[in-house]
Amino acid sequence: MKNTPFTDRHIAMGAKMAEFAGYNMPISYTGINEEHHAVRNNAGIFDVSHMGEFILKGKNALALIQRVTSNDASKLTDGKAQYSCLPNDNGGIVDDLLVYCVEQNKTYMLVVNASNIEKDWNWISKHNTDGVEMHNISDKTALLAVQGPKATEYMQQLTDMDITGLKYYTFCKGVFAGVENVLVSATGYTGAGGVEIYFEDKDGDADKIWEAIFKVGTPAGLKPIGLAARDTLRLEKGFCLYGNDINDTTSPIEAGLGWITKFTKDFTARPIIEGHKTNGVSRKLVGFEMVDRGIPRHDYKIADAAGNEIGVVTSGTQSPTLGKAIGLGYVATAHAAEGSEIFIVIRDKGVKAQVMKLPFVQ
Repeated sequence: MKNTPFTDRHIAMGAKMAEFAGYNMPISYTGINEEHHAVRNNAGIFDVSHMGEFILKGKNALALIQRVTSNDASKLTDGKAQYSCLPNDNGGIVDDLLVYCVEQNKTYMLVVNASNIEKDWNWISKHNTDGVEMHNISDKTALLAVQGPKATEYMQQLTDMDITGLKYYTFCKGVFAGVENVLVSATGYTGAGGVEIYFEDKDGDADKIWEAIFKVGTPAGLKPIGLAARDTLRLEKGFCLYGNDINDTTSPIEAGLGWITKFTKDFTARPIIEGHKTNGVSRKLVGFEMVDRGIPRHDYKIADAAGNEIGVVTSGTQSPTLGKAIGLGYVATAHAAEGSEIFIVIRDKGVKAQVMKLPFVQ
């Protein structure tokens, strides 16, 4: 297993560690519920250094990004970012990702899922027919996400950059905690506000930034957070997790990602995906809340009232905020309307649930 620059610190702080995407990662420290509430109500820090980062440079960088991603990156100006996906040749999804515009029409950073770094790199490289300069900086880039309604207030103490003024999906670059060339963005995946802090892991900078964050944050209640609470937080917001809710066989239209799929440009499998939008799809990703007692889990079958199989659960948990069991899953389109009654098959028994409007938590 690989380690992040913070692995020894996680272990020293008593984190429960486990393998995730080839890395030794903290799953939880004091418990999912406590960590979840810390982020929803105050602030928490996640080590997400396992994520992948690619730099694309040159006059044809934007053209390459436009070819391989579903969203319209031409709309990006310096300091702005967008959520997007990489469609495959069949209209499925290679990965979902973030596109950061460092210098318009010249330099971009792509942030991809840890488990897909090699796959994404190979996919983009395959389509790089115009000599775009590509750099995989994943192994030397550290990434901390400080999330929660108080996160920007605490982090502002460590920089002269205007962190509290960052709008959603924007970023800035400068000195943070005495470290130069730190990129700070507001593109978090918890729905709780906050920032992500990218920097090169060199000359003890990782330790310097980690210690500075805890020095200002600990007295105010900032907590270290593991990946388990990261999952419950994103699920409450209805955010997709690659490998669970989206994959190589799911269309962006099925997954409710039509908003990041722009048909004003050409991209991989555009005709197929445009057909999904025009003609409709046979299944849709929906959010649901359990009516009867039971916890939905990944790959549980979904049935109608007569017991006919109509779909599958992709993500499920007990929501710490709501105190109810919630989930995401694909169901036949006829059962996808808000308020529809569905049944989650748990130990061969159909347990009643109801399709809900996303997000579960505002």
